[in-house]
Amino acid sequence: MSDIDCLIIGAGVIGLACAAQMGRGGNSVMLVEQECRIGEHTSSRNSEVVHAGIYYPPGSLKARLCMEGRDLLYAWCQAHGVNHSRVGKLLVAVTQAEIPALEALELNARRSGVDSLEAVSQARLRELEPAVAGVAALFSPQTGIIDSHGYMESLLAEAQRHGADLALDTRIERMAPSPQGWEVEGVSCGDRFSIQARMVINAAGLFASQLAGRIEGLDPGHVPSTHWCQGRYFGYSGRSPFSHLVYPMPEANTAGLGVHATLDLGGQVRFGPDVAWTESLDYRVDESLREDFSRAIGRYFPLIDKQKLTVGYSGIRPKLSSPGQPAADFHIQGPETHGLSGLVNLYGIESPGLTASLAIARHVYQLLDRAT
Repeated sequence: MSDIDCLIIGAGVIGLACAAQMGRGGNSVMLVEQECRIGEHTSSRNSEVVHAGIYYPPGSLKARLCMEGRDLLYAWCQAHGVNHSRVGKLLVAVTQAEIPALEALELNARRSGVDSLEAVSQARLRELEPAVAGVAALFSPQTGIIDSHGYMESLLAEAQRHGADLALDTRIERMAPSPQGWEVEGVSCGDRFSIQARMVINAAGLFASQLAGRIEGLDPGHVPSTHWCQGRYFGYSGRSPFSHLVYPMPEANTAGLGVHATLDLGGQVRFGPDVAWTESLDYRVDESLREDFSRAIGRYFPLIDKQKLTVGYSGIRPKLSSPGQPAADFHIQGPETHGLSGLVNLYGIESPGLTASLAIARHVYQLLDRAT
């Protein structure tokens, strides 16, 4: 491996977006991934939802980058032929007691700059989604779905068009500051290598904190703990009972938004994710969860036939908050924060990371550009 301008570690959606952005900026780019395929973890194991920006604290990175990224993502999909649909989402208050939570979500969204939400009466909700039980709802026309795999392939193609190289089955074992920027050592396809990079972007997702622990000269106080949170999904056989995404009110004191209903681009419905904290990279989904899922879904979909629930898949989210704590913001550290030239570390890039990916890449580019 020859000397390069920018080494990007992690070929999930964030690393791929950064590779495309840095390549367009005229940098030579090497993108490395420890797995044998791109997007093997969080990037390909999610709801594939393009979020509007409703849930995140006003002024937070999540809120700002989600809204900016949403518009960039829709434009990217149009320009690059990525399959997507602005199918829209209904946020449903099942009971009168949930009306204050629905109103709080609307207020939070407006304070963040999301002004497209539409109030939906009980009668109108029944017209839009006859199978959904609820007393009121909000409709989000900016929420959509995307082919996440097609999107990642389009990012890779764009990066490679600008000269980026991709190395799979490649693990970084050591990084140290050098006169040229960064000296990096690792193993690629069983062979040891070293490379000099002027800039390094740690986009390792689930493993970002672990990787940061191998960066010489980085103050451990700048490395947050990453907690793994598994979310399981179930499919539903037969025709979808919904034509929009359906989200219940977020569950109190949990790390999730409740077991919601999303559609794929083929029109099939899937339910999830739930919340299960884990310390192991385990993607199994146990059939025994069917009863819990049926109970959660049945609150807003009372005619559910639990025998139609089929075991789906699971993903793991890298969270900076631990069980019982409020959700943490994205943590994107550039040289201005940790004091090491040419280095950006991205921690806790969970939802809405897919939606925000292009905006995150632009933000990272700006952090590095300001420091040079």
